[in-house]
Amino acid sequence: MTIGVDDDESAFSGLHNGEGLEESWLRICARLKDEVGEVEYRTWLTKIALGPVDDDEITLLLPTRFLRDWVRSQYGDRLSDLWHQEVPFLRRVELQVARAGDPVAPTPPASRPSAPVQAEESAPTRPAVPDRNSDLVTALDSRFTFDTFVVGKPNEFAYACARRVAEKPSSAGFNPLFLYGGVGLGKTHLMHAIGSELLKTGQVSVAYMSAEKFMYRFIAAIRSQSTIEFKEQLRSVDVLMIDDLQFLIGKDNTQEEFFHTFNALVDAGRQIVVSADKSPSDLSGLEDRLRTRLGCGMVADIHATTFELRISILESKAATSGVVVPAKVLEFLAHKITSNVRELEGALNRLIAHANLFGRPVTLEATQDVLHDILKAHDRRVTIEEIQKKVAEHWNIRLTDMSSARRARNVARPRQVAMYLAKQLTSRSLPEIGRKFGNRDHTTVMHAVSRVSELMERDAAFAEDVELLRRMLES
Repeated sequence: MTIGVDDDESAFSGLHNGEGLEESWLRICARLKDEVGEVEYRTWLTKIALGPVDDDEITLLLPTRFLRDWVRSQYGDRLSDLWHQEVPFLRRVELQVARAGDPVAPTPPASRPSAPVQAEESAPTRPAVPDRNSDLVTALDSRFTFDTFVVGKPNEFAYACARRVAEKPSSAGFNPLFLYGGVGLGKTHLMHAIGSELLKTGQVSVAYMSAEKFMYRFIAAIRSQSTIEFKEQLRSVDVLMIDDLQFLIGKDNTQEEFFHTFNALVDAGRQIVVSADKSPSDLSGLEDRLRTRLGCGMVADIHATTFELRISILESKAATSGVVVPAKVLEFLAHKITSNVRELEGALNRLIAHANLFGRPVTLEATQDVLHDILKAHDRRVTIEEIQKKVAEHWNIRLTDMSSARRARNVARPRQVAMYLAKQLTSRSLPEIGRKFGNRDHTTVMHAVSRVSELMERDAAFAEDVELLRRMLES
């Protein structure tokens, strides 16, 4: 029955008592099904639930924000028109996301007839609320927190940006947050830290996955004809984090889906965090529109580590291991493994495990034995120029002092060590080595080699310094 304008007061009372409201909703649903077709109706509209009436406003409830936004944009006007035809005095039809405890009545399925239904068929039920601990939350590693992230100059900006997103997601200028840098520099660590920090509040839903997993889940959804559920699940979260986006290069269909997911979330005020090995502008193979959107927020580079940062990382790791790792070993590792923090930590873990298993102290010699495969992978030809630079850095003198005429002991001794190492580590002849050190005579080189050998026999600390330099240069 259509409620007439002259019956406002009785209709208002009837709606508040639930009289006729569900019958009106059934008629509206039947009209919608006829207009949009059964497939579209079943896909998008059967999840609408009839909510409460507040004065002259009626509320329709949906289980997720994604569905709420989609129904509002695609069917909102038509729903309002149909409701006003049924209840002309209604001022507004509001679409909201259902909360636990909301009083609701179910939407009839596409096959349900438009005739009045039995009382038991219209018994109120509660729509499903999205599970904030769904399988989209790929096991965040509890070790990867902000507290365990060692901050240094190469990563301090990325760290600060990640902290800001964890404290205030969707802040202006920080959405999306795009982290990029080489392998093993800490991108994944920061993403896990953001996710863990946000989940502590219990108020934010977080989805984290690699780009590879995103693609596999999308393909699986296509095969199982559940793409709507896949889209709904992803677009209903508060924070979406995708790791190693470069994996999507060349996967056009997956890129397309990610682009639309990206737009839906950002437009709805949700936070996106993405990582890759290159900046958005350098990710050739991504669609221009996606590359542009990725670069419109905050782009933070994680630079290659410095020697000081690698030492800090190793010291932090060693301090919690329960094993004494000499400073010389940490320096050796920091010089030896320079490109990948993950490999650096893995090498230290292996040393610690070896010490625990066999009850042996960690020494430079043991390090070389235990890590022989890693060290071999870093083997390369050593040049005299590299030797001079490394020795000058070690004793904090100028590189030009290697070829100068200065005879001060604090300069002459490092120069002799550099000549000694050049003789040990290169195939250059004594005259060739002499020419690299300011055109010195080959007898000067012979004297340097002899003098350093003698000092190494008498002075254990000096011998250890020279041995450390030799091992680092062989990397």
